[in-house]
Amino acid sequence: MRHSLRFKITFILVACMAMMILLCWILNKSFLEDYYRQTKVSMLGSSYEEVKKLILEEQIDQIEQISEFTEEQIDRLNEVCSGNNIDVYIIKGYWIASLNSSKTARDRMTYSRITYVYGINPGYGIADVQRLYSNGEYDVYSQYDKRQEANYIDLYGVMENEVEIFIRTSYESIQESAAIANRFLAYVGGAVAVLGSVIIFFVSRNFTKPVLELADISKKMSELDFDVKYKGKTRDEISLLGNSMNELSERLEKTISELKSVNNELQSDIQNKIQIDEMRKDFLSNVTHELKTPIALIQGYAEGLEDNINDDAESRQFYCDVIIDEAQKMNKMVKKLLTLNQLEFGQNQIELARFDVVALIRSILQSVDILVKQKQVRVIFDAADPVYVWADEYMIEEVITNYVSNALNHVSGANIVEIKLIHKKDVVRVAVYNTGERIPQEELDKVWIKFYKVDKARTREYGGSGIGLSIVRAIMASHNRECGVVNHESGVEFWCELDAHVV
Repeated sequence: MRHSLRFKITFILVACMAMMILLCWILNKSFLEDYYRQTKVSMLGSSYEEVKKLILEEQIDQIEQISEFTEEQIDRLNEVCSGNNIDVYIIKGYWIASLNSSKTARDRMTYSRITYVYGINPGYGIADVQRLYSNGEYDVYSQYDKRQEANYIDLYGVMENEVEIFIRTSYESIQESAAIANRFLAYVGGAVAVLGSVIIFFVSRNFTKPVLELADISKKMSELDFDVKYKGKTRDEISLLGNSMNELSERLEKTISELKSVNNELQSDIQNKIQIDEMRKDFLSNVTHELKTPIALIQGYAEGLEDNINDDAESRQFYCDVIIDEAQKMNKMVKKLLTLNQLEFGQNQIELARFDVVALIRSILQSVDILVKQKQVRVIFDAADPVYVWADEYMIEEVITNYVSNALNHVSGANIVEIKLIHKKDVVRVAVYNTGERIPQEELDKVWIKFYKVDKARTREYGGSGIGLSIVRAIMASHNRECGVVNHESGVEFWCELDAHVV
């Protein structure tokens, strides 16, 4: 609570208010008496000048008898007396005109024929006389009249025409007045301070509430919650700050979103790089492994021929046949790698043409007829009518040949290989199915990876390199078409889709 903004605002404002009240009290106590006395002196001087002006304008100094004063002259003199709360005595020779501010109308003017005026001469019946001001024309005195037991400030001046002017005003005890004023100021100041503190405490809530709201918004922003917004409708600095925080929230949300997208892309790039590095390592390992065996066989049989291990012609011919066979396998694998590299980097141009896929399949089956008979495989392909598709005929021949070769190499059980053409909306699906062992479910997506072999020992029997299906996927990707593999209850089916209409 002590450190809250509301407490600080209340404390500072109350402290400032108390200091101002205390300062006013000190100024009153220190300077009020002097200021009051100086004001009285200044007022008497102004009154003297007004009476002097009236005497000259109304030619009062030329009147022989005071009884000759007119009503207009008396009214004008009375205005001076009542306006300044003073008593004026105009003295000429042996007569005196006295105007008292406490009376009204003509009663204010009294007449007397005297040779000496009591109380005019400073010091007669007077105690504590103090000259306050003098300018050569008139003098101002502060004095205590013992006869009347009252304080007065008197002005006594003599005009050039020997008309004397005596002006008196009451001068209460300034100490008593100042003490009363200071006590009143203390009471009022205390009440104002208490009331002001209560009012300021509640009013300050209007300032601290939006600040607390902004603090809550900033805390939620730090927790990446950008839904909360400042909803103040005022036009002050706090509302301006709130609007700025709203803009900051929106920009932060947008920036973090962009950073997340960039981060995801970076993570994806890192994963791709890691995958590429792994594939490169696997590729080198697989190439090394695939070349290692034929090279070793070629080297071994070549050294045997060189050393004449077998002298008979039949043995030498066997050595030569092994060398030639392994060299052909190496050559075939290198050609497939070159083909795959061209497909993956888009260097092999596709030549779309319309051709009969039924005729193409029958041609492929005819080329593998010897292998079919050797393995006693039953091939089922019932399509009779032509089915035309749009594709690169040479590449599609490579795809279907790979499917058929894989089917013949892995067929077992009922020894059935079935080729089906399935018509869909705008495509024709070519599916090659063979009975035999199913591919493990977790390895279905891996069969398309270069050099990947489900059964490495069996693949070696028929000379497989693990590149064929990678070539199939690359060819279908270049045609923007799908390919896949599906496990069935008694075998495996590979498929690909071809456009039945011009795109």
